[in-house]
Amino acid sequence: MYKLIALDMDGTLLNSEGIISVRNKQAIAAAIANGTKVMLASGRPLEGMTQALAELGMTSGTDYVACYNGSLVYRVADKQLLRSQTITGADAKKLALLSEELGVHVHAFSLELGLITPAHNKYTHHEAEINGLEISLHDFTELADDAVILKVMMIDEPARLSAAIAALPDVIYQQYNILQSAPFFLEFLHKQSHKGIGVSTVAELFDINADEVICMGDAGNDKQMIEYAGLGVAMANASDDIKAIADHITLTNNEDGVAAVIEEFVLS
Repeated sequence: MYKLIALDMDGTLLNSEGIISVRNKQAIAAAIANGTKVMLASGRPLEGMTQALAELGMTSGTDYVACYNGSLVYRVADKQLLRSQTITGADAKKLALLSEELGVHVHAFSLELGLITPAHNKYTHHEAEINGLEISLHDFTELADDAVILKVMMIDEPARLSAAIAALPDVIYQQYNILQSAPFFLEFLHKQSHKGIGVSTVAELFDINADEVICMGDAGNDKQMIEYAGLGVAMANASDDIKAIADHITLTNNEDGVAAVIEEFVLS
């Protein structure tokens, strides 16, 4: 019996219009009514998840959410932190300099300043729009070395970003957890921050074993939670590397793939 379902948002729970379908809502509600816990695990900040949480009725004192790819895990009702693992202003400065050398744009999420970038670009504007955030133009060299940074992102046209990824020094992979969440987003987090840790933190809180967990996702930042889960599910629209590690492949995010899994493995 599966006791916890963890859902990625973009490309998984949300369709291509950014909407949770009626069928997905109904299946999630039925699973919760059946005693199964459901949580969201996203690269988004909490601000970009609150509407979905409200739509799903997941706002109680027993609801938890993994934000920033697991860097922060919150109790939804009062925003109490269950887990926090972040990087620093010194990291952001180093990665901003590297992004400049590689010829790609950069932005970051600062605990104090919010969404920051040294230069306007369409991908930071996309990030701000989907999460309902303001953009703060900020010279990264002015960040305090000990500033709390949730994640840094290299962002650019997919071809340009792919070239930058190919040129990343090996030492950077040793220092950060590096995740590609979209063709135009490359994320740099603390080595101990990923969705797998975020989901396992919540599972352990409720004495739920990994083999009692379902995780669903579509992109590189979902890899660790899909590997962690007893049933790791890739969407039909997922990248090939995610499909390769999944235990099950469901329908696309535009075909209510989340509901199909819940109906087959939880409600049937």
